[in-house]
Amino acid sequence: MPLSAPLLAAAPLVVGLMTPALVGAAAEPQHPQHQQPARPSAVHAARTAARSEVVEHEAARGSAEQRRVLDYWTPARMASALPISMLGIADGGLLSGLGGKAGLTSAPDLSGARAKPATRRHQGAVPLAPTSGANWPTTGAVARTTGRVFLTLAGVDFVCSASTVKSANRDVVVTAGHCVKDGTGEWADNWTFVPGYREGGGRPYGQYAARRMFVAGQWSRSGDDSHDVGMVALTTWQGRHVADVAGAQEIAFDAKRGTQTYAFGYPADPPYDGERLIYCAGRLREDPYNQTHDQGLACDMTAGSSGGPWFTGFDPARGEGKIVSLSSFKYSNDQGTMYGPVFGDSAKALFATAEHA
Repeated sequence: MPLSAPLLAAAPLVVGLMTPALVGAAAEPQHPQHQQPARPSAVHAARTAARSEVVEHEAARGSAEQRRVLDYWTPARMASALPISMLGIADGGLLSGLGGKAGLTSAPDLSGARAKPATRRHQGAVPLAPTSGANWPTTGAVARTTGRVFLTLAGVDFVCSASTVKSANRDVVVTAGHCVKDGTGEWADNWTFVPGYREGGGRPYGQYAARRMFVAGQWSRSGDDSHDVGMVALTTWQGRHVADVAGAQEIAFDAKRGTQTYAFGYPADPPYDGERLIYCAGRLREDPYNQTHDQGLACDMTAGSSGGPWFTGFDPARGEGKIVSLSSFKYSNDQGTMYGPVFGDSAKALFATAEHA
């Protein structure tokens, strides 16, 4: 949807792969003449139901299909998969312009050359200070529960990030909606999760295919960035659930805004290369353009970290906390701030459905 001149003057262009985020919520239905207005409780119930709509997709069906997905991801394919925000270019579209914000912005190198590996830094102690991007040592639960996602959209292989969450079926991971479904477009194929991913394609806790995927109705209908959340129920690995192998983190909803937060992911655009777990830490702030209900965090992570978990109440020594958001998008004029959706009613409904899938 074209932006008006006043809006273009007031807000920066955004970069991403989804549909415009400025599309407003659907208008309230008008009551026929002489019909009594709905009671407040009924209106509240209707709005809650709209916020809680879950859209589902069945992924790998049966053991043969699941094996095909796992076999698809050879080390070579993993190494050549692109950060998700490059979908517009790979598919022949435009990366920048008036599209939605979902999908981390980047200035990709179209020469095809991969980023040079970052200089390794050995960290003997668990980091505590605020940071906009630093290597996380391979310690604590977060180093096992956070992982890389590999998927195919529009015939092109991509990477994202995700985290396991404690769930009834012990199979659920949370990631960005745009790492599961291309907004109003197609669902991802060949979707697989590697918890605790190690440099060079290491899979110390196995590799899990998606069996069922879930996004909010607001994401599926209009690519609403305030609902850029996806939940995925995984297959088992050698007969074991992902939570039993890698562990899992708590998930929380309707958390207090503006709190101290730790964000994790596997950014793959320069200066990062997707091979190491990176973290940011600081206090959250509101979206200055009021285009979403999201909150921002000072963070230099790039594309590839989409879907990585955000924690409050995080204990750096144990690597545990409560997941309250995830990496979703950046504004094109502010590469230093990452934005993530607040887990509210729609995320709660996704989780309730996914953990019993």
